[in-house]
Amino acid sequence: MPKRNIYRSKFEQRIAQDLRKRGVAFQYETLKIPYTRKDGIYNPDFILPNGIIIEAKGVLSQPDRVKMLLVKDQHPQLDIRFVFQRAANKINKKSKTTYSMWAEKHGFPWAEALIPVRWLKEKRR
Repeated sequence: MPKRNIYRSKFEQRIAQDLRKRGVAFQYETLKIPYTRKDGIYNPDFILPNGIIIEAKGVLSQPDRVKMLLVKDQHPQLDIRFVFQRAANKINKKSKTTYSMWAEKHGFPWAEALIPVRWLKEKRR
């Protein structure tokens, strides 16, 4: 019987495979971070050994943007970073704002496609 895929997208699966290939231990959706807005719970995609939280996004929807800003505001001690499948995607059809521009505006470090090696080598804060 084939093993069930635990990842929510092929993009997340690709990131996990890359981390394994590099020998990086990680946790996948093991943390539940509460935030205030209809008793929300944020489940980070990846938690690196150094405590960096990685949110992998193929699509950065408006509800996701609101949620991430609430989590960042309510948990400023967390180091949350984005890995976008395509950082140049626009946040909506009518906007000139790209995913990367949105992340920079709101103080989220970001990368495209894979987690940068320098993030993996950072010390825990």
